[in-house]
Amino acid sequence: MIPKRALSAFATTVVALALLLSFKTPEGPSLASSLSSATAIVGEQTPASTGPVRATASLSDTTAASTATVGPATTAPTSPSTTPTLAAPTTAAFVDGTVTGPVVSTRFGDVQVQVTIAAGVVDEVTALQLPSGDGHSRQISQAAEPILREEALTAQSASIDLLSGATYTSRAYVNSLQAALDQARA
Repeated sequence: MIPKRALSAFATTVVALALLLSFKTPEGPSLASSLSSATAIVGEQTPASTGPVRATASLSDTTAASTATVGPATTAPTSPSTTPTLAAPTTAAFVDGTVTGPVVSTRFGDVQVQVTIAAGVVDEVTALQLPSGDGHSRQISQAAEPILREEALTAQSASIDLLSGATYTSRAYVNSLQAALDQARA
């Protein structure tokens, strides 16, 4: 004879498993399929954190909400209106000169990026504005800026990693950078 508690636990497990297996994600184009080598740094910084944290994840774009998956079951939702548009690396040359991207507002402050092109390649990326309204935002911006700059210079595009703990700043940086690079295309 099986105890009532065991039957109850078994029934609960079966129902939970049935619900889990019947869950359907919203259909939409997969960004990961078009950018198979793209990675993202996801997550939010907790108040106890001191700076951005790196963790590789795969990207998946959906119509209801974009999510970045870390491992088999952990997701971090993002708002569709703030999802960066990542451009695939291209062989198209850039026109030499300096181009300033638009100001992109976040809930923590504005972000603006300037790109210098020399010999048809991205030679320098400068953050003209980063969130600095309070000490915490300033600390995050100071930690994130050199990482984002290096990623942009290495990628020669706006297809760069987002940083955990600086997610909003990273997204805005990518958007401003992409707009500047679009202006600098040959």
